[in-house]
Amino acid sequence: MATKGTVLGVIANMVTLTVDGPVAQNEICYISTGGDRLMAEVIKVVGKNVYVQVFESTRGLKVGAEAEFTGHMLEVTLGPGMLSKNYDGLQNDLDKMEGVFLKRGQYTYPLDKEKKWLFKPIVKAGDEVGPSAWLGEVEENHQPLKIMVPFQLQGTYKVKSIVEEGEYTIEDTVAVLTDAEGNDIPVNMIQKWPVKKAMTNYKEKPRPYKLLETGVRVIDTMNPIVEGGTGFIPGPFGTGKTVLQHAISKQAEADIVIIAACGERANEVVEIFTEFPELVDPHTGRKLMERTIIVANTSNMPVAAREASVYTAMTMAEFYRAMGLKVLLMADSTSRWAQALREMSNRMEELPGPDAFPMDISAIISNFYGRAGYVHLNNGATGSITFIGTVSPAGGNLKEPVTENTKKVARCFYALEQERADRKRYPAVNPIDSYSKYLEYPEFEAYITEHINAEWTGKVTELKTRLLRGKEIAEQINILGDDGVPVEYHVILWKSELIDFVILQQDAFDEVDAVTPMERQEEIVNMVIDICHTDFSFDNFVEVMDYFKKMINICKQMNYAQFRSPQYVEFQKQLQELVAERKVK
Repeated sequence: MATKGTVLGVIANMVTLTVDGPVAQNEICYISTGGDRLMAEVIKVVGKNVYVQVFESTRGLKVGAEAEFTGHMLEVTLGPGMLSKNYDGLQNDLDKMEGVFLKRGQYTYPLDKEKKWLFKPIVKAGDEVGPSAWLGEVEENHQPLKIMVPFQLQGTYKVKSIVEEGEYTIEDTVAVLTDAEGNDIPVNMIQKWPVKKAMTNYKEKPRPYKLLETGVRVIDTMNPIVEGGTGFIPGPFGTGKTVLQHAISKQAEADIVIIAACGERANEVVEIFTEFPELVDPHTGRKLMERTIIVANTSNMPVAAREASVYTAMTMAEFYRAMGLKVLLMADSTSRWAQALREMSNRMEELPGPDAFPMDISAIISNFYGRAGYVHLNNGATGSITFIGTVSPAGGNLKEPVTENTKKVARCFYALEQERADRKRYPAVNPIDSYSKYLEYPEFEAYITEHINAEWTGKVTELKTRLLRGKEIAEQINILGDDGVPVEYHVILWKSELIDFVILQQDAFDEVDAVTPMERQEEIVNMVIDICHTDFSFDNFVEVMDYFKKMINICKQMNYAQFRSPQYVEFQKQLQELVAERKVK
């Protein structure tokens, strides 16, 4: 018998119910009002009183309304047919919805029950399998997807029968498993999994170490992220978070891209829906949307749905990781997810932490980021979830709790800066405040030594030191004036400007400069460092400025030229001639 409840009180999206039976934390219930069934999740149980957060507007909800509990937590339905879909935070298929706005109490099934998929079996009758073992394969948008043993099962099972290669719907039984007691378990292509619970269907989760190439120089060269790593991008409005996210989604070496727009403004979400289908995947030449899923919740949707959207996206990512795929998950923005947590915490009258966020905000963020990672699956294959979240701190304040707590858990920090954006130095990532902790990992050092060269991390450290030195000298010149510091100080400053203009700045809208492969990045770094190691002779600071401006101009033209094309080689020659002009013999 399903537990039933009656509404005792309503505070915005938080509803208090009295119940007549057992209820579990995070269980889902439906509250009936005015012909609509509103979906809600249990967030607190006190005796017979249960506090639930409703995923819809509670306007018109009265005391005495009936509620029915489902006996399961908030789940996502996983299976073939999710790629290139637009979902909301509760995994309703937005393309099946009618009208401009979501109607209250309207839910849609996330997958297509009619479509037939070409299933190819991997196992045969008599094989022993465990939870999440691969039974067969279907292809969706040129991606090989695995059909797996249900994740909820435990122990080992024998494959009693498996269908032959052919076309089946997601609800057709493709295999029958037998457990230790001899019970038969039919298996189809659908999986269900509670979103708040991490999937641990892998053998081990080592520290990630493989460089994830994004083609963005300020990331790959200065602060690299790894496959299965975590990073976050804080920055005030207008500093280019969305363009940077688009660049990473488009260029990073990932099989599946999942975008969680949790609490974005409606115009930004519309931008994602209109721009993403137009982006061309540089790896395949087809549309990027073919391997992308968008989970969208605008900031005018109820806060509870905003909180659910990031968990829904992460669970989808874990599903694809269990297939041995590389997943890139982008969340924009985790600040609004944290604001949703704050609103629910305030309504429950919990003790507030800093800036009225929940006291356990650091644990919530840490647990969520901890679900990403690089894993060895039970069958020896590897899969990964690389998670990059953006944070929109109020007024660009990087000392607020969400940024501070994310800093503790994310290994990469890309600080977007208003000043750099105002000076049109894009991507506006501050090279001095930003960092990547992966540079300190011995496993990463070994990987870089093997794939690039042994001196790479030393060169990156030198570039950062020169940038810091240049910043200090710029501040001195600002106070003392150009004549107030020696000429050699101007040379140091302009060498740091060379690093900034040639390595850090990149044109996301230029066909060649938008993506820089690692081979080319290595050549650029070596070229810039050779110039930095060269001694030049100048009589005054005006000569320094004019000379380095010419040099920067040649290097920038080089960035726009195809790698090692005749034009590129010509610019190299011009640069060598220019260096020889002022080089101290």
